[in-house]
Amino acid sequence: MGKIIGIDLGTTNSVVAVMEGNEPVVIPNSEGARTTPSVVAFAKSGERLVGATAKRQAVTNPAKTVYSIKRFMGRNHAEVGTEIGEVPYKVIAGPNGQARVKIDDKEYTPPEISAMILQKLKQAAEDYLGEKVTSAVITVPAY
Repeated sequence: MGKIIGIDLGTTNSVVAVMEGNEPVVIPNSEGARTTPSVVAFAKSGERLVGATAKRQAVTNPAKTVYSIKRFMGRNHAEVGTEIGEVPYKVIAGPNGQARVKIDDKEYTPPEISAMILQKLKQAAEDYLGEKVTSAVITVPAY
């Protein structure tokens, strides 16, 4: 059985760790940092960026850089009027009124954006451990 990782999916930053012996060890991401910005961007080239690379290009590509996605998780579009005014990306009402992010001609749910961040953290853990990760405990603390 492989190691079980722990992920803290944060509003601003996220962290992945693993138990080594009796001690938790924070796993560095591909940039060598212990935290990964909870940011996803869609570059003009079509490439999807996650983490620090997404955050770095936010100034030049604000409408396609998604951050603070947890604020929209599980909420209807009608509930998030104040939050919509605080982000430069487009938040729309999806089926049944749930909040979604629209980038170009695609719509993403908050869980889909969060999954992109989780994939980046899982990859960092697999690179660190040298094995495939199949189990994780994920915390999504309230803001």
